[in-house]
Amino acid sequence: MAQAKYVQRGETIDFINNTSADIVAGEVISLSNRIGVAATAIPVGTKGAINVMGVYDLPALTTEAFTIGQTVYFKDGKVQATETDATPAGWIIEPKSQAGNIARVKID
Repeated sequence: MAQAKYVQRGETIDFINNTSADIVAGEVISLSNRIGVAATAIPVGTKGAINVMGVYDLPALTTEAFTIGQTVYFKDGKVQATETDATPAGWIIEPKSQAGNIARVKID
């Protein structure tokens, strides 16, 4: 039988900034098949916390309306409905009109 060892709750994860730029608190980070949000500033080469659960107001395309429960994606710094070449972001928890520039998204 396989044994499991508890590590952490999972709302945040440790993240090593291996990029060429410092990460600022609140910055959206692509984690391949999902996004996280930097909980703190993470200088290049250091470890910091990334939130991987929660509800966030994120920049969104102003050419799309969103409905509650709709799956959305993150690309070029904005939430969008189109999956192509984008990172899954989560799902909408509050409707957004087409002209709106902020989407309220549940990430997990």
